[in-house]
Amino acid sequence: MSILVLGLGNTIMTDDGFGVEVVTTLASRYHFHGSVKILDGGTLGLDLLPHLEEIESLLIIDALDMRDDPGKIFRIEGDEVPRAFASKLSVHQMGLQDLLAVSELQGHVPRNLVVWGVQPECIEMGTELTATVARAVEPLAIKVLEELRGWGVQYEMRNLE
Repeated sequence: MSILVLGLGNTIMTDDGFGVEVVTTLASRYHFHGSVKILDGGTLGLDLLPHLEEIESLLIIDALDMRDDPGKIFRIEGDEVPRAFASKLSVHQMGLQDLLAVSELQGHVPRNLVVWGVQPECIEMGTELTATVARAVEPLAIKVLEELRGWGVQYEMRNLE
């Protein structure tokens, strides 16, 4: 099974860089066995299309404006994803919505589609996550690992000497 873990966000827009921070954390701490790719998708939008070919499972991590308390973690899956991205997302929402639509038109529909996100506190110019959202990085990374384990992915901690 081929799996793509895709972190999205703009790292110069404070909490919008959340998805990138989580995938950076995962890639630096864990070695994943099998066909698992961890990708910093940044704000590439449709440029990410080739990465969606031939994948069976897609896990997206992003800052989601769900109009809730800053730092709250959300999980959206399957058919809920396009609807959620149509009305409630970060500054690059149209890029992701378009990416998923074009991928589907090309016949590349992952069997599993899950989005993990956090409610941002601030999306203004700045290179650091707010303290509230930064505290959600570790818990969300653990949730992603649990999701991947549920998909049969094996992983191990990297030697962090």
